[in-house]
Amino acid sequence: MRPGEGPSTPGRVAEAEPPVITAPSSPTAAWVRPGGVEELLTLETPEARYTFTSHGGGLKQVELKDYQATVACGRKAAALPPEPAALNAGAPVPALALFGGAALDDGLPFTLTKNWAGVRAEKVLTNGLRLIKEFSPSTNHLLVATIRVEHQGTAPVSLPEQELVIGTATPINRRDPGQLLGVQVYNGEKAQFIDEGWFANRTLGCFPGTPRAEFRSEGQSNVVWAAAHNQFFVMIAAPQTQAPQLVARRVLLPPPSAAERAEDRRVVAQPHGYQAAFLYPAAVLNPGQSLEWRLDVFAGPKEYHTLAKLSRNQDLAMRFTTFFGWFARALLLGMNGLHSLGFSYGFSIIGITIIIKLLFWPLTQASTRSMKRMQALQPQMKALQEKYKDDPRKMNQKLMEFMKEHKVSPLGGCLPILLQIPVFIGFYQMLQSAIELRGARFLWACDLSQPDTVAVLFGFPLNPLPLIMGATQFWQARLTPVSPGADPIQQKMMQYMPLMFIFILYNFSAGLALYWTVQNLLSILQMKLIKNLGDPAAPTPPTAPRTPARPPAGSSRKKS
Repeated sequence: MRPGEGPSTPGRVAEAEPPVITAPSSPTAAWVRPGGVEELLTLETPEARYTFTSHGGGLKQVELKDYQATVACGRKAAALPPEPAALNAGAPVPALALFGGAALDDGLPFTLTKNWAGVRAEKVLTNGLRLIKEFSPSTNHLLVATIRVEHQGTAPVSLPEQELVIGTATPINRRDPGQLLGVQVYNGEKAQFIDEGWFANRTLGCFPGTPRAEFRSEGQSNVVWAAAHNQFFVMIAAPQTQAPQLVARRVLLPPPSAAERAEDRRVVAQPHGYQAAFLYPAAVLNPGQSLEWRLDVFAGPKEYHTLAKLSRNQDLAMRFTTFFGWFARALLLGMNGLHSLGFSYGFSIIGITIIIKLLFWPLTQASTRSMKRMQALQPQMKALQEKYKDDPRKMNQKLMEFMKEHKVSPLGGCLPILLQIPVFIGFYQMLQSAIELRGARFLWACDLSQPDTVAVLFGFPLNPLPLIMGATQFWQARLTPVSPGADPIQQKMMQYMPLMFIFILYNFSAGLALYWTVQNLLSILQMKLIKNLGDPAAPTPPTAPRTPARPPAGSSRKKS
């Protein structure tokens, strides 16, 4: 039952109202870890290992048996001990902890027991409240949780705002800088994503601003589900009845030891996470009344087909919600379709790129021919510009008429690029969260979801694929016809733009660099083919009029 609703169990209140036991009205953000020895209880399923703690009576962490925390390459792969990927690992507050000031927390641990259904956590407070939590594992990475507060005392208890913690978004491993950590909330109409950028509150995404300490979702009683996620894994809590509000905060996680930092320089010195919780309003709980929350908790990979099997649009956790998300979903399904036919994920990316190029072939072919025609017509267009240079309006009119007559357009070369931008952004979104690519090998890259680092020289990683991508871009730029009338400075900028893309994409996933490299090579091949085929509609340059040959000097005409 929700706060403020009627009693779930009939109870009789004495005529003379006893004094109300109150709790501090301060914010409930602070949670005090109980003293004493922490008792842990483990529950295993074929998919995961759930570790429950007596400190808070919640879920300390979830280890995923089929996924590793670190994907190692080469000799290091055999030397590293297997360490499963874990959700909520190192979080200061256990998932599914309930707190609301002194009324719900007496500083004592819960009692953990295992039964036929799963795990039960229980404790009785001095104010007469009894806290009971029951956890039952299900299939498809689901855990059914029931949290109940029963009032067995004789005096009403005033509860401030209560927070039911969903979990904390924590890094995948010790090297993860946490740039892709975040919290999500879905209200039945749209999903909202809160990440490092929201908390940093930068101006235009670059300039430092005043950091935000806390996020609270808008609206009341409209939270269908909320999630805490990293790049590839997510915890999603869906209450049986929509929650009133979501609150999220940035929290610090335990730093690595000096020995860990000395062993690996790439370990993050001060990791952080984002804690998310359902927020319930203050209420007065009378004797005999109880509050109850039932939640379906998914703790597993951000895998589209797995999330799509859930019943409340949890597949939106993949962040395929924008206009570009439609392309990302289609590309992911296409890549998985090719993989199901027996292709590796590397060759699946190549196959998707070829299919996209074939779909855009007619448009790119028409665009390239249009640019070549514009080049051929450039002398005549310059003559028109010179002729009407004193009348800009008439000059533009004549140029438009001239281009219409010869069926060319100055925008013809830009259209294919503009149309391919959504595809590229969709590819970027898809590859950024596609767990299918995690650990997928191709050539020297042992993980297509990460940079293809083959060596580190003086602290600088050597990633071959972005360098190859840049080289193919330089080649393509030299073969691309120059737009007529383009400024020389702009032409130079276009030639050296590949350097900028190398800098931007150098530390992106190898899968994205592979896609762009293949895209460049196919564009070069297309240019070569179009050049060899020629353009039957290309304008022919005007030829000079022929003059009749004069008779030789001294010759005479024969009279008829």
